[in-house]
Amino acid sequence: MNNSIEQTANKSLRIVFMGTPEFAVESLRALVENGYHVAGVVTIPDKPVGKHHSVLQASPVKEYALSQNLPLLQPEKLKDVDFLERLRAWNADLQVVVAFRMLPEAVWNMPRLGTFNLHASLLPQYRGAAPIQWAIINGEKETGVTTFFLTHTIDTGKIIAQERILVAPTDTAGIVHDRLMHLGAQLVIKTVDAIVNGQIHLIDQKTLVVNENDLKPAPKISTETCAIDWNKTTEEIYNQIRGLSPYPTAWTVLQTNKGELIHCKIFESEKHSAIREKTHAGRRFFAWKLATPV
Repeated sequence: MNNSIEQTANKSLRIVFMGTPEFAVESLRALVENGYHVAGVVTIPDKPVGKHHSVLQASPVKEYALSQNLPLLQPEKLKDVDFLERLRAWNADLQVVVAFRMLPEAVWNMPRLGTFNLHASLLPQYRGAAPIQWAIINGEKETGVTTFFLTHTIDTGKIIAQERILVAPTDTAGIVHDRLMHLGAQLVIKTVDAIVNGQIHLIDQKTLVVNENDLKPAPKISTETCAIDWNKTTEEIYNQIRGLSPYPTAWTVLQTNKGELIHCKIFESEKHSAIREKTHAGRRFFAWKLATPV
């Protein structure tokens, strides 16, 4: 397909984009800048912030959509009849989802070409809300991004494409997030191009799973997840700290000389060799580079 025909196809294909955070903005920007016709954008309602919750804050996706004069919907409920009617009126050929809410079938099954999602892991590993953090917490040396068609069960649809990156031993969740954000945007464009050109080769995730017990989940990060258990190994604690940095951040409780307890967030740490003293034999210690009271 030559460039002129490809550009015509890009402009004629009607895409609805769904997403919320900065991670999703990069993919939406890539669609716009590559000449695709984004017929509309769906994001979350503005959130009240501030001391008295008196200020409404728009999502990063909304801010970008407004800057590009893109039609916008912010439904409270995705099964709301009015929302479904307005979404249907956009007459999308394809829906692209990046870091959004779980969609009901009435939404993901609406376009003629279906709905695909960009997920920040190498599926079927790390299905769930926090794949980047858990990959680092678990000490993975490799991760990546996956596009797949949505189906009834979250993160289980047929894989369209994947891209991989290596994870350095010192990489934090923030560093990997930014790399995957840009890599994911490129993969979104490759995926849309492949769908337009009829060149997709789907992979059923079931064929990649030998044993369900080998799958590592990526559930939502909780306050308990962030609490450091000093009985764990040096490697486990080190990976937990970098896997939660810069957000939501690992934390611990320190006691001052006066007996006061201080809750501290730890953003970064360094591993040091064992100190071979009689009272500390076999133990390993950290140097905390950044620690702030909660």
